[in-house]
Amino acid sequence: MELFSISLHDAEQSQRHKLHDLLLLEYSELHNFPAVPRLEWSSGTERIIGWIDKMPEFRLTQHGPPLYKSTANALAEFIIAELEQPLLSSIIRKQYRIERQDEVDTIVRFCSEMLGSVEADPPERDAFSEADRRRRKQKVADELEAYLQDNTQIHLTGFVTFRLQSYWNELRDAAEYAIDEFVMDKQYQEFISLLRYFVDLQEPKLPLVHLLHKSGHEFAVCDERLQPLEHKPVDRIVAEMVEYEMNVEDMVISTLVTISPKQIVIHTRQPELQIIRTIESIFGLRVSVCVGCSSCHSSFENRI
Repeated sequence: MELFSISLHDAEQSQRHKLHDLLLLEYSELHNFPAVPRLEWSSGTERIIGWIDKMPEFRLTQHGPPLYKSTANALAEFIIAELEQPLLSSIIRKQYRIERQDEVDTIVRFCSEMLGSVEADPPERDAFSEADRRRRKQKVADELEAYLQDNTQIHLTGFVTFRLQSYWNELRDAAEYAIDEFVMDKQYQEFISLLRYFVDLQEPKLPLVHLLHKSGHEFAVCDERLQPLEHKPVDRIVAEMVEYEMNVEDMVISTLVTISPKQIVIHTRQPELQIIRTIESIFGLRVSVCVGCSSCHSSFENRI
């Protein structure tokens, strides 16, 4: 007795095996079930067929609903794990006209991390992303289960394309957000490169500058004796670049770029701050980070 058939046109062999294993895993969780459905691959029609031997104890009205629920769960997991990234790639290419493969891969990766669909053990995923993945999978599974209750044949690609509109909308929203982040990051990297180039063109005006991190984005710029430097006029071009691109209120970066020291020592207990990473990106090997050296410890404590 044939229970269902799932068309998988253009599926790779590894994907067919993946779906086969997901179905068997779901069926192993069925309790008080008369028999586990058998699965076979029809190479001529590119279908996975689920069937069961005739047996008196099997009742389609009784055993069909839990069977189709398990089948829907396996298919939903397959869609999230195997088809979601290609779907995102298609959206990015067709709707946003992004063609470079490395850029598409970067945006898809960001989407997948955000959606929680990157292959990883659950503890390694962000808790919110993991919960969102379960919610998204359940939404797809519910659609599939309702369909399988009335239809024993399903063309998986067609179903995803034409029946899962709310799922597509979520992927489009994720792609739009990821592309905005990608564009901002690209502009930021170009801006950092421009500042780095500007720094490389200048002769260092001071041999050493100490940057004392007080709190938040508040820093004190000091000379080699840890004495506060007088505020020097900021180069107009640098100030405009920083204010326009980064909107940094304290203008620490523009000050450093203007005086272009040969060496910068940043004293902080929060070396992971974005502004510190930005300074490291601009000045490269000129920067060293101190979290409490003996020569500056007392001064550092007094200022924080």
